[in-house]
Amino acid sequence: MPGRPSDYLAFRTPYAKQTGVEKAPMSTEKPTPIASITAKSIAPCGMNCGICLARLREKNVCPGCNADDTSKPKTRKHCQIKNCEELRTHGHQFCFECAKFPCTRLRNLDKRYRTKYGMSMIDNLESLREVGLDRFVAMERSRWSCQGCGGVICVHRDDCMFCGHPRG
Repeated sequence: MPGRPSDYLAFRTPYAKQTGVEKAPMSTEKPTPIASITAKSIAPCGMNCGICLARLREKNVCPGCNADDTSKPKTRKHCQIKNCEELRTHGHQFCFECAKFPCTRLRNLDKRYRTKYGMSMIDNLESLREVGLDRFVAMERSRWSCQGCGGVICVHRDDCMFCGHPRG
Protein backbone atom coordinates (compact mmCIF):
# COMPACT_ATOMS: atom_id res chain seq x y z
CA MET A 1 0.00 0.00 0.00
CA PRO A 2 1.25 3.50 -0.75
CA GLY A 3 2.68 5.48 2.11
CA ARG A 4 3.94 2.47 4.06
CA PRO A 5 7.54 2.47 5.28
CA SER A 6 9.94 0.06 3.57
CA ASP A 7 10.28 -1.93 6.79
CA TYR A 8 6.49 -2.15 7.08
CA LEU A 9 6.25 -5.87 7.85
CA ALA A 10 9.13 -5.85 10.31
CA PHE A 11 7.53 -2.90 12.11
CA ARG A 12 4.07 -4.43 11.97
CA THR A 13 4.29 -8.12 12.79
CA PRO A 14 5.63 -9.60 16.03
CA TYR A 15 6.95 -12.62 14.11
CA ALA A 16 9.03 -10.43 11.81
CA LYS A 17 10.29 -8.40 14.74
CA GLN A 18 11.36 -11.53 16.67
CA THR A 19 12.87 -13.48 13.78
CA GLY A 20 13.91 -10.91 11.19
CA VAL A 21 11.87 -12.89 8.66
CA GLU A 22 9.27 -10.83 6.81
CA LYS A 23 6.59 -13.51 6.66
CA ALA A 24 5.30 -15.69 9.45
CA PRO A 25 5.10 -19.38 8.60
CA MET A 26 1.76 -20.47 7.24
CA SER A 27 -0.60 -22.16 9.62
CA THR A 28 -0.69 -25.94 9.67
CA GLU A 29 -4.41 -25.77 10.38
CA LYS A 30 -7.10 -25.98 7.72
CA PRO A 31 -8.27 -22.57 6.53
CA THR A 32 -10.92 -20.96 8.71
CA PRO A 33 -14.17 -21.20 6.75
CA ILE A 34 -15.51 -17.88 5.51
CA ALA A 35 -18.89 -18.85 7.04
CA SER A 36 -17.26 -18.24 10.45
CA ILE A 37 -17.83 -14.53 9.80
CA THR A 38 -21.27 -14.00 11.32
CA ALA A 39 -23.36 -11.15 12.74
CA LYS A 40 -21.90 -11.97 16.15
CA SER A 41 -18.41 -11.37 14.68
CA ILE A 42 -19.10 -7.65 14.23
CA ALA A 43 -17.95 -5.69 17.28
CA PRO A 44 -19.56 -2.43 18.47
CA CYS A 45 -16.61 -0.47 17.00
CA GLY A 46 -17.11 -1.98 13.54
CA MET A 47 -14.24 -4.46 13.78
CA ASN A 48 -14.98 -7.77 12.14
CA CYS A 49 -13.61 -10.10 14.82
CA GLY A 50 -13.73 -12.95 12.30
CA ILE A 51 -10.71 -11.48 10.47
CA CYS A 52 -8.67 -10.65 13.57
CA LEU A 53 -5.40 -12.51 14.18
CA ALA A 54 -6.44 -13.14 17.79
CA ARG A 55 -9.44 -15.10 16.48
CA LEU A 56 -7.65 -16.90 13.63
CA ARG A 57 -4.45 -17.98 15.39
CA GLU A 58 -3.92 -21.55 16.59
CA LYS A 59 -3.20 -20.84 20.29
CA ASN A 60 -4.94 -18.64 22.86
CA VAL A 61 -7.81 -17.96 20.49
CA CYS A 62 -10.00 -14.97 21.31
CA PRO A 63 -13.71 -15.72 20.88
CA GLY A 64 -14.43 -12.16 19.72
CA CYS A 65 -15.71 -8.97 21.31
CA ASN A 66 -19.34 -10.11 21.53
CA ALA A 67 -18.54 -13.40 23.28
CA ASP A 68 -18.70 -14.03 27.01
CA ASP A 69 -15.84 -12.26 28.80
CA THR A 70 -14.71 -15.35 30.74
CA SER A 71 -12.79 -16.80 27.79
CA LYS A 72 -11.36 -13.54 26.44
CA PRO A 73 -7.84 -12.16 26.78
CA LYS A 74 -7.57 -9.39 29.39
CA THR A 75 -7.17 -6.65 26.79
CA ARG A 76 -10.47 -7.59 25.15
CA LYS A 77 -12.31 -7.81 28.47
CA HIS A 78 -11.36 -4.24 29.30
CA CYS A 79 -11.89 -2.69 25.87
CA GLN A 80 -13.03 0.87 26.46
CA ILE A 81 -15.16 0.96 23.32
CA LYS A 82 -17.01 -2.29 24.00
CA ASN A 83 -17.55 -1.21 27.60
CA CYS A 84 -18.47 2.36 26.70
CA GLU A 85 -20.98 3.95 29.07
CA GLU A 86 -22.90 5.46 26.13
CA LEU A 87 -23.37 2.04 24.51
CA ARG A 88 -24.49 0.42 27.76
CA THR A 89 -26.71 3.28 28.96
CA HIS A 90 -28.59 3.60 25.69
CA GLY A 91 -28.58 -0.09 24.76
CA HIS A 92 -26.76 0.50 21.48
CA GLN A 93 -25.31 -2.45 19.61
CA PHE A 94 -22.94 -0.39 17.45
CA CYS A 95 -21.10 2.91 17.84
CA PHE A 96 -22.87 4.49 14.85
CA GLU A 97 -26.06 4.54 16.95
CA CYS A 98 -24.45 6.96 19.41
CA ALA A 99 -24.92 10.74 19.25
CA LYS A 100 -21.14 11.12 19.75
CA PHE A 101 -20.26 8.98 16.70
CA PRO A 102 -17.45 9.00 15.85
CA CYS A 103 -15.94 9.70 19.25
CA THR A 104 -12.25 10.43 19.82
CA ARG A 105 -11.51 6.89 20.98
CA LEU A 106 -13.06 5.41 17.82
CA ARG A 107 -11.28 7.95 15.58
CA ASN A 108 -7.93 6.99 17.15
CA LEU A 109 -8.60 3.27 16.66
CA ASP A 110 -9.72 3.94 13.09
CA LYS A 111 -6.57 5.94 12.32
CA ARG A 112 -4.37 3.10 13.61
CA TYR A 113 -6.19 0.47 11.53
CA ARG A 114 -6.25 2.65 8.39
CA THR A 115 -2.51 3.29 8.70
CA LYS A 116 -1.32 -0.20 9.65
CA TYR A 117 -3.86 -2.50 8.02
CA GLY A 118 -5.75 -0.57 5.34
CA MET A 119 -9.12 -1.02 7.04
CA SER A 120 -11.46 1.53 8.60
CA MET A 121 -13.79 0.85 11.51
CA ILE A 122 -15.66 4.08 10.76
CA ASP A 123 -16.17 3.05 7.11
CA ASN A 124 -17.36 -0.35 8.35
CA LEU A 125 -19.86 1.29 10.71
CA GLU A 126 -21.15 3.66 8.04
CA SER A 127 -21.59 0.74 5.65
CA LEU A 128 -23.28 -1.29 8.37
CA ARG A 129 -25.70 1.57 9.05
CA GLU A 130 -26.43 1.93 5.34
CA VAL A 131 -26.94 -1.72 4.32
CA GLY A 132 -27.88 -3.46 7.60
CA LEU A 133 -26.18 -6.25 9.51
CA ASP A 134 -27.05 -9.22 7.27
CA ARG A 135 -25.90 -7.50 4.07
CA PHE A 136 -22.77 -6.16 5.78
CA VAL A 137 -21.82 -9.68 6.93
CA ALA A 138 -22.27 -10.95 3.35
CA MET A 139 -20.07 -8.13 2.07
CA GLU A 140 -17.39 -8.92 4.68
CA ARG A 141 -17.39 -12.60 3.71
CA SER A 142 -16.73 -11.62 0.12
CA ARG A 143 -14.16 -8.97 1.00
CA TRP A 144 -12.09 -11.19 3.31
CA SER A 145 -12.28 -14.50 1.44
CA CYS A 146 -8.91 -15.80 0.25
CA GLN A 147 -8.82 -16.30 -3.51
CA GLY A 148 -6.25 -19.07 -3.05
CA CYS A 149 -7.83 -21.41 -0.49
CA GLY A 150 -11.25 -19.90 0.26
CA GLY A 151 -10.44 -19.35 3.93
CA VAL A 152 -10.57 -16.13 5.92
CA ILE A 153 -7.87 -13.53 5.21
CA CYS A 154 -6.50 -11.94 8.39
CA VAL A 155 -6.65 -8.14 8.51
CA HIS A 156 -3.33 -8.11 10.36
CA ARG A 157 -1.43 -9.95 7.60
CA ASP A 158 -0.56 -9.13 3.98
CA ASP A 159 -0.85 -12.77 2.91
CA CYS A 160 -3.24 -15.59 3.74
CA MET A 161 -1.92 -17.32 6.83
CA PHE A 162 -3.14 -20.66 5.49
CA CYS A 163 -1.92 -20.71 1.86
CA GLY A 164 0.25 -17.60 1.45
CA HIS A 165 -1.94 -16.03 -1.26
CA PRO A 166 -1.57 -12.22 -1.22
CA ARG A 167 -4.34 -10.19 0.35
CA GLY A 168 -6.17 -7.87 -1.96
